[in-house]
Amino acid sequence: MTWLRRELLSRPYVADTILAVCVYAMTLLAPGGPPPPGAEWHGEIRSLTAYDLALASVVCGALVFRRRWPRAVLAVTVAGFVASAVVDDGRSPLNLGSAIAVYTVASRVPRRHAWAYGGLAALVVTVARVVFGGSALLTPEMLAPIASIGMATAVGDSLRSRRAYVAAIEERARRAEETREEEAERRVMEERLYIARELHDVLAHHIALINVQAQVASHLLATEPEQARTALGHVREAGKEALDELRTTVGLLRRPGSREELLTEPAPGLDRLPELVDSFTAAGLELGWLIYGDPRPLPAPVDLAAFRIVQEALTNVSKHAPRATATVRIDYATDEVIVDVADDGRSDAGGISSGNGNGNGNGTGHGLIGMRERALSVDGTFVAGPVDGGGFRVHAVLPVSRKNRS
Repeated sequence: MTWLRRELLSRPYVADTILAVCVYAMTLLAPGGPPPPGAEWHGEIRSLTAYDLALASVVCGALVFRRRWPRAVLAVTVAGFVASAVVDDGRSPLNLGSAIAVYTVASRVPRRHAWAYGGLAALVVTVARVVFGGSALLTPEMLAPIASIGMATAVGDSLRSRRAYVAAIEERARRAEETREEEAERRVMEERLYIARELHDVLAHHIALINVQAQVASHLLATEPEQARTALGHVREAGKEALDELRTTVGLLRRPGSREELLTEPAPGLDRLPELVDSFTAAGLELGWLIYGDPRPLPAPVDLAAFRIVQEALTNVSKHAPRATATVRIDYATDEVIVDVADDGRSDAGGISSGNGNGNGNGTGHGLIGMRERALSVDGTFVAGPVDGGGFRVHAVLPVSRKNRS
């Protein structure tokens, strides 16, 4: 039965042709009925005529096209019923075709229109029965065709409602699937940016120090070997720290859990600022730092963002203005922490403000982008640019909100 139903649904004209043949056969098997009330019954029924056969052929043949032209088929079947009732005293068996046509229309139009078509068809059938058959309004033979049209309308409207309900569910499911896919893509992009930012912040600082110390060692190797060995020791120490931090970061990223859970793991914060300053000072950068307000524990995301911004800003100074003097200011306000890193721009390359590198200048690297993303990730603000008189300044305001505390 499932296979047959699937085949008939895939070939609507075949199904409707079979339906039309069945209705035609039923019409021929029931050519007439008993006479109207009060008439004498002799046990005979009216024999079929060529007119009956032709009219039944037209009405039943119209059912083949009920899906393509439902309203036209309804008009043909109702008109055929009226034409048959003229010669059959209103006792035509063609009301079945009208009911099928009403069902088809009701299953394809809005509810208000469906009942309007059904009521009009019932009205025409009633008038034909009264005018040509002389039937009373409340007799069973009068109510039967009206009831069949009403039931056909109700079934058709129910089918339309069910189709609309199923279509709405499928549309919601499709949209939900699209939303899930878009959300998955968005999360993938966020995680890629997060991983890229973490790896950049972990490696850029140490690689910059390694580069500076390696240049110092190369310059002093022939004239001052002891200082060269000291510089190479700094290179070795920076490389070891870079590997340790990279191993820690990759280990955290490989662990199952959300990003919020990862942020609860031990991460560098402003409490490590003295170590960070010492590492740059050892690399030859003139650096000073000031703390305003009362230092206090910060939410993990804010503390990490502040530390990484300072780290990246100093890394850019060491790369693009190694002879500059930099100043780090940390201000612990009531509801925010303010990070400010500035340099005076003294450099053999013209200073960091010349924008000739991948950091605080106007180059094409990821330093500024990463620092801005760090600030925005905790709903903060970030400004960076050259200052009057030379040099470059990085300024970030990181709010200490309930969201960042969670």
